[in-house]
Amino acid sequence: MKTIDKIPTSKIQRATKMVQTGAKVGVNYLKYYGNKMVTSEEDAKAKLNEDNAEDIYDGLKKLKGSALKVAQMLSMEKNILPRAYVEKFSLSQFSVPPLSAPLVRKTFKKYFGKNPNELFDSFDLNAVSGASIGQVHKATLNGKELAVKIQYPGVAESISSDLAMVKPIAMKMFNIKGEGSDEYFKEVENKLNEETNYILELSQSQEISKACSIIPNLKFPNYYPELSSDRILTMDWMKGQHLSEFAYHNTDTDKSNKIGQALWDFYMYQIHELRKVHADPHPGNLLITDTDELIVIDFGCMKAVPDDFYVPYFELAKKEVISDPIYFEEKLYELEILRTDDSPEEKVFFKDLFHEMLSLFSRPFHSEVFDFSDNEFYDQIGELGQKYASSKDLKNMNGNRGSKHFIYINRTFFGLYNLMNDLQASNIKINNYKNL
Repeated sequence: MKTIDKIPTSKIQRATKMVQTGAKVGVNYLKYYGNKMVTSEEDAKAKLNEDNAEDIYDGLKKLKGSALKVAQMLSMEKNILPRAYVEKFSLSQFSVPPLSAPLVRKTFKKYFGKNPNELFDSFDLNAVSGASIGQVHKATLNGKELAVKIQYPGVAESISSDLAMVKPIAMKMFNIKGEGSDEYFKEVENKLNEETNYILELSQSQEISKACSIIPNLKFPNYYPELSSDRILTMDWMKGQHLSEFAYHNTDTDKSNKIGQALWDFYMYQIHELRKVHADPHPGNLLITDTDELIVIDFGCMKAVPDDFYVPYFELAKKEVISDPIYFEEKLYELEILRTDDSPEEKVFFKDLFHEMLSLFSRPFHSEVFDFSDNEFYDQIGELGQKYASSKDLKNMNGNRGSKHFIYINRTFFGLYNLMNDLQASNIKINNYKNL
């Protein structure tokens, strides 16, 4: 893969790159209008989505950082974006052009005052993987194989300006009005700032891996503070294949259930016992060993779950609450889904919308055992997403709904559900974490 010698770091450089990408998208729309004259609307729109996804991703991968991280987050929203975008943006989880060897050396010089070969017995200057915020290199020291994560230059410093550039797109996509929207974007900005702090990630990694070591079939790397800094993080090299790769080839139901139970217990134990959760559940952060154990390798994005959100959120998952109109409405107000300034039409619309959504999404919590291989369940989620994505009534209303905590908690559950379905885990004990 071609390497990168320089990343745009100034506001002007990054804005210029976004403008260039926007110009390409404009050209694609001109082609789209021409294609509609000679082909079907459906085919022309599919081609437009493919071209736009290609050009947008190409621009974002050169910027790296927050802009690319947003693409990674959107790639998990399978029921919101057209498939072309999901497929292209999913590459940000695994396949991003790496930094060149000179830029890697320069980064080590800046944070350690030494070249990597002075710190390790061996260090491969060719990255083995890269994503939105950093890339990973393989190294050895005293007979141990290590993974060394290096943050891309300028990522931390450009978070605020990057989000300002993508904010108008996100607001339009999710029908967010200007008033009251700042707290949502501030929540994302704060989390992205945390993700660029590798000292914080090291601390979180050690804390969560220790707390969750009681969960069967779950493994974590050891971390090395003396070989880590604000922008470089060193841990054990963990051998395994990405969860998505394992799921694609696996046909053994027992293996699916074993790994799926470990994954589910990991998330339920964090949420219910630790009140803090790994909020970045995509396949690039999960590996499967040859003995069918689950490895978690990235704790940069952790979300604390405060009591005033946790209690009403999980009460709404209870069947008896969903079936009680008065109590259900009370919880919607507590979670800021319904607002005191709503019109009567908005109140009815959003109460019905969330009743329909929660009746479906909370289904796994209504039984002791759930079958995540049930494709009908996921088809219904997809149909519901499409129903409201194309709703004209919703487009005319203020989409600012819910506490800021919904952003990462919902992201966690959507990602977890998708991973469980990828695994085709079919016999999962929902409350197994209580027995740990």
